[in-house]
Amino acid sequence: QVQLVESGGGLVQPGGSLRLSCRASGSIFSIYDMGWYCQAPGKQREVVATITNGGSTNYTDSVKGRFTISRDNAKNTVYLQMNSLKPEDTAVYYCNADIKVSTAWGRRRSDYWGQGTQVTVSS
Repeated sequence: QVQLVESGGGLVQPGGSLRLSCRASGSIFSIYDMGWYCQAPGKQREVVATITNGGSTNYTDSVKGRFTISRDNAKNTVYLQMNSLKPEDTAVYYCNADIKVSTAWGRRRSDYWGQGTQVTVSS
């Protein structure tokens, strides 16, 4: 019913930048909070940044001042601008969205995840 498709990951040198994008598609009635999470090898998935449908943002302390989350509600898309990247930012980054969908049986609200995109910061 709903798909989240991420793009923009890759290999970058320390100090470099990447921009991740995640577009939601399907039988979408409304999108509430959206966010980015990361999971490094051997570690649990953790939140990086979140944004409400009104544009309020929150960041984990380690990325404040370096990463910026934004969204385009008309395109059902959330972005993560990642600047001044560090080796410790290396992880798989996942998009998350709280979405109400329209179904044959009415509307239903659920949490959805993208497939993940690899970000590697290395010289």
